[in-house]
Amino acid sequence: MPGIPTYDLSDKDFSYFSRLVYEKCGIHLHEGKKELVRSRLSKRLRELNFTGFSMYLQYLQGPGGEAELIFMLDAISTNLTSFFREKRHFEFLENEGLKNITALMQREGRKELHIWSAGCSTGEEPYSLGICFSEALGALSRFDVRILATDLSTRVLETAQSGIYPEAKVAGLSQTLLHRYFLRGKGKRRGHVRVIPSLRDMIGFRRFNLMDPFPVALTFDVVFCRNVMIYFDKPTQEALVGKFYNCLRPGGYLFIGHSESLMGIEHRFRYVQPTIYLKS
Repeated sequence: MPGIPTYDLSDKDFSYFSRLVYEKCGIHLHEGKKELVRSRLSKRLRELNFTGFSMYLQYLQGPGGEAELIFMLDAISTNLTSFFREKRHFEFLENEGLKNITALMQREGRKELHIWSAGCSTGEEPYSLGICFSEALGALSRFDVRILATDLSTRVLETAQSGIYPEAKVAGLSQTLLHRYFLRGKGKRRGHVRVIPSLRDMIGFRRFNLMDPFPVALTFDVVFCRNVMIYFDKPTQEALVGKFYNCLRPGGYLFIGHSESLMGIEHRFRYVQPTIYLKS
């Protein structure tokens, strides 16, 4: 049997990939990412029966290039997440942030509370937010919680929209939360859980590129954009943070990842605590 073909990624071709990815979605692929790009795209080259990366680059620039570009970005983007990841963010919302937001809403006469999970990956983050707000506000809350969950990757959004996860994914949750917000699978779905319909209905999943202009009509009380900006250079980070500021309501919060900071970036947010910022 013929062996599985392997592909070399030249410096020239990697440089082109880097420029293309940066232009399309702001992700900065430095030299250390060359092997990641080679390994993740080699499978796609084999599927298309291409002889090398140069041929694949020509394909990206051809008639089917736009559709393939989405697939390519899916392949090289990293999507690591879990339920209630960085738990102190959710504790802050329950203990302090939500009280401040709802007090503002009452003064303004608003009932809809809008949250954005930007870079939602396979959905654990927006579902965690839905659980967090449901628990904090109660089933008879007069507030209507709406969560927008977006990601660049269509692949991970399919999983997020299904709301189906292996039981291992929810092993860290309490039995109370498991009973309240998840249904255990039977038959072919044994070993999996599915989020309950009322939790799923709180969330709208969309593909969205953070480099695109934000819809001017959308404003939020909370934005989660965690462990996304680490892939961007400083100018891109600064532009993105400015866009988040503009789409937040006064009194709204921006949450970023534990490995991220707004240090060295010009912004108008007020520092609350590490990785939490307020639009005052």
